[in-house]
Amino acid sequence: MPGPPSARNVRSRPVAPWLLALALTVLAPVAAATGFRVALDPAVADGPVTGRLIVAVARTDQPEPRLAIGLNGPLVLGIDVEGLAPGGEIAIGADAAIYPLDSLDALPPGEYHVQAVLVRYTRLDRADGHRLWLPLTHRRVPFHAKPGNVYSAVQRAALGPGAAPVSLRLASTVPELPELEDTPWIRRVRIRSEILSDFWGVPIDIGASVLLPWGFDDDPDARYPVVYVFGHGDAPFGFDPDPDNHHEAAVARARDANVETGYAFARAWQGEDFPRVVAITFEHPSPYFVESYAVDSANNGPYGEALTTEIMPELERRFRGIGQPHARIVEGASTGGWEALALQLHYPDFFGGAWVFNPDPIDFRNYLLSDIYADENMFSVPVNDWLRSERPFRRTRDGQPLLDLRHLAAFEAVLGSRGRSGYQLDIWQATHGPAGEDGYPRLLFDKRSGAIDREVAAWMRDNGYDLSAYAHDNWDRLAPRLRGKLHLFAGEMDDFYLNLAVYRFERMLREVAGDGYPARFEYGRPMKGHNWHHTDWAGVVREMAAHVDANAPDAAAPAPADSSEGP
Repeated sequence: MPGPPSARNVRSRPVAPWLLALALTVLAPVAAATGFRVALDPAVADGPVTGRLIVAVARTDQPEPRLAIGLNGPLVLGIDVEGLAPGGEIAIGADAAIYPLDSLDALPPGEYHVQAVLVRYTRLDRADGHRLWLPLTHRRVPFHAKPGNVYSAVQRAALGPGAAPVSLRLASTVPELPELEDTPWIRRVRIRSEILSDFWGVPIDIGASVLLPWGFDDDPDARYPVVYVFGHGDAPFGFDPDPDNHHEAAVARARDANVETGYAFARAWQGEDFPRVVAITFEHPSPYFVESYAVDSANNGPYGEALTTEIMPELERRFRGIGQPHARIVEGASTGGWEALALQLHYPDFFGGAWVFNPDPIDFRNYLLSDIYADENMFSVPVNDWLRSERPFRRTRDGQPLLDLRHLAAFEAVLGSRGRSGYQLDIWQATHGPAGEDGYPRLLFDKRSGAIDREVAAWMRDNGYDLSAYAHDNWDRLAPRLRGKLHLFAGEMDDFYLNLAVYRFERMLREVAGDGYPARFEYGRPMKGHNWHHTDWAGVVREMAAHVDANAPDAAAPAPADSSEGP
């Protein structure tokens, strides 16, 4: 059978008009889905604005789409904006990062409610010589909702192939949040950190909410143990004396974590027979997240040094803390759990104990479900030569995966480039990892492919952010300084698989220290999830107070020297 003729031997022949029309029809691009044109109203900007532009597309206008942004919220698109002049306009569409769809073309045609928000960035001239643009705030709010951002009105629009671009106008500004006010039981303070201000080149304050014990004002000579509570709330342990907040839904939420409501805790705290301690929680966002993660970091800055040498000593001076390590306890859950353990390990002589609940990954062989030292990919795992399985990020208490890491990374890619999303994976990488050549975080994994950068993984371990590896490598030095100080708790069905790293940490500790070393591990069974506690908050405080009493030095003995070690 003869083969096809070579191209050089094929004679030119006229093309039938109908065939040419068919070819043009087949090759013509399909009409793209609607894009957006967003203008910056001069009334909300007195100069060019740099930041992240996010457009939210929702099926309803209640709540406003910008206020519903989240993993289970509206469709969102995001692009960087550099120097957008007042009155200027920018297009956003097919080239934007998008979540949860793969492209805007996949949006079903129909009527939607559309809104734009521009996250304002601040120019920061960091002490290491890098000039960065970051979403700076001193309040604990998601970056897409921070004060100073500008946003458009909600607009109803038809979206789909062939529809006209939707025009939006950024004409309103998110107002400043009111400062938290003092109450009879809680004092609110802000303390300027010279260490952080020098690092970032702008004034940096750390806020604190200080919960006072019964009788604090009656005895000006009394001094108290201090519990530093690391969490996302505005009051330590959710303290809330308002009985109207002790409703059925609040009781159910508290019961799910095996704790009490803020009102029930307040009733216990206000009792004359309750342990007399001062409890303090911080408002300490970094330019990369609503929490700084409380340690020195190449990207966040020297928060560990600032807290232990500036902020905590000043708070203990103002609120009559005992000021000795045995009377200085750290406690936290989730993000706060990682912070509490990191502070206790890196400042072993400064703190007298750590109550650590369901912490963020403390052993990077279980960075969620990935071993970042051995695995090639963060998003998927090979099943066999033909199949790969997506790694989940979240599950139900009975094991049903709900969201995978690939989609979480896609959502964060919408909120911000260069690690600036202000969300979970990005702040881990900003905290644990090095700064890149451009000064922004050098990311552990590629947000599109999931490929892991082994050099970054090694840097994280070598610099003390894998807390299990840090304790293992420094155990001879740490062993006598941590005796009886470590108290770790996790539900066996943690929603984010965080219990797995706690298991690894315990195995590591038993290997280097032996089964008789005084460290405590408790696991919630069966099917206890994220934020499970072994007892209620009042019970936790009673445990910590008893621990302080049991470890108080003899009055004749000198107090242990404070330590300012840190990663």
